[in-house]
Amino acid sequence: MANNPPFVTNYRGRFAPSPTGPLHFGTLVAAVGSYLEAKSHDGEWLVRIENLDTPREISGASSEILRTLESLEMEWDHDVVYQSERNSVYQTTLAILDEYGVIYPCTCTRREIADSSITGVSGPVYPGTCRSNLLNKKQIGALRIITDNSLVKFKDALRGQISQRLESETGDFVLRRADGIYAYQLAVVVDDAEQGITHVVRGADLLDSTPRQIYLQKLLGYPTIKYMHLPVVVNNQGKKLSKQNLATPLDISNPVAQLIATVSFLGQEPPTELLKNSISSFWEWAVKNWCPEKIP
Repeated sequence: MANNPPFVTNYRGRFAPSPTGPLHFGTLVAAVGSYLEAKSHDGEWLVRIENLDTPREISGASSEILRTLESLEMEWDHDVVYQSERNSVYQTTLAILDEYGVIYPCTCTRREIADSSITGVSGPVYPGTCRSNLLNKKQIGALRIITDNSLVKFKDALRGQISQRLESETGDFVLRRADGIYAYQLAVVVDDAEQGITHVVRGADLLDSTPRQIYLQKLLGYPTIKYMHLPVVVNNQGKKLSKQNLATPLDISNPVAQLIATVSFLGQEPPTELLKNSISSFWEWAVKNWCPEKIP
């Protein structure tokens, strides 16, 4: 069993952006939602830079993200954690899972998987082609974890009961890519546990990933986190607002207006006079009046 995570008696949330570009309105929604949930519970709010995928990281983006949060007076608790500095921790966790006999190397290409599988909740379902490699630890390739068809379920704070059968709906998923980069599913579970995160507030585009993360949490003896998945901001074509879709970087020349637009998207009803007030006055109102039940 892995080392026990720190015991946290209070609410502890986090915001975990990827530094593939500056913050845009979509990421600000996740940041503000997680911040208000934490502060309205008198909890802590941590920031983690999820820069595992170094080829996609934009130089200077991490610093720019932090400067933007500071300019919006979104104060974080504790030191910022950078995933790129934590490879040894992820490797230790893989070694634990290897001792459990639940990971194996996989040499399948994306084309091979797509050609031999059905479509599940997040794309092609891996059909378990390389499970026979379980005893062939010297095989080079990605590392996958064995799943089963027991029902993984949780209650999302906004969306209610969610359930998924991993083996048939996602298949065995990757924990370390063939190029040696640790996968998001592994890193986020390890980091949330080590940082003592109790609540995760993020975009609904990650809703389908949550059962995989809960599955890993249970395997590693970590407590199950409470989740809230916010509505996703989309562009005029109905696609998720993202850096890949050329989302416009935040214009923080009028920070209060940006913040008011953000909480309005989340169903809150800020008074118009807030536009004339300071950032700190906005946060005082927002924390006091935060109402998740109004989120669409």
